[in-house]
Amino acid sequence: MIEMLKQPWPWYVAGAIIGLIVPALLLLGNKHFGISANLRHACAACFPSNIKFFKYDWKKEIWNFFFVGGIFAGAIIAAQLLANPDPVVVHPELAAELKSYGITDNSNLLPAELFSLQSLFSIRGLIMLVGGGFLVGFGARYAGGCTSGHAIMGLSDLQWPSLVATIMFMVGGFAMANFILPSILKLTI
Repeated sequence: MIEMLKQPWPWYVAGAIIGLIVPALLLLGNKHFGISANLRHACAACFPSNIKFFKYDWKKEIWNFFFVGGIFAGAIIAAQLLANPDPVVVHPELAAELKSYGITDNSNLLPAELFSLQSLFSIRGLIMLVGGGFLVGFGARYAGGCTSGHAIMGLSDLQWPSLVATIMFMVGGFAMANFILPSILKLTI
């Protein structure tokens, strides 16, 4: 059984499991799936102030903290007990393209050239981690939710704004991966 869990699952199995979370949340507690709202709940809980956006009864959403805690716990369990010892397989064409950007560590999901303390203090690292983090946070707030909230919950509720948001997420991701990211990766300072 453990060996089966260590293998990659087909997309249609993982997708169905994620998809079943939506009706389960709705039927069992009339709750909506989404992750980005947790930052608002955490700020309202930890930093009470006179900011109107954070003045609400965040305790009604405490279940969401447990949901996110379960995600973290599941990730730790999976990384410790279910990790695949084989190196990450990167397609040779992608490895060649990454090498042209100075990224040679393809044995890990997080290349040290991008995800290390040293790279954080480079122009490329600041743009990717700080700038990217700001844009993701701003975009999730501006769109009224994150990709999980819109693409999983909103689409299953047949919400038109979620369809528009999901299409824009995909367009933005395509543009970033194909046009903007290569320019950032070329930066060496």
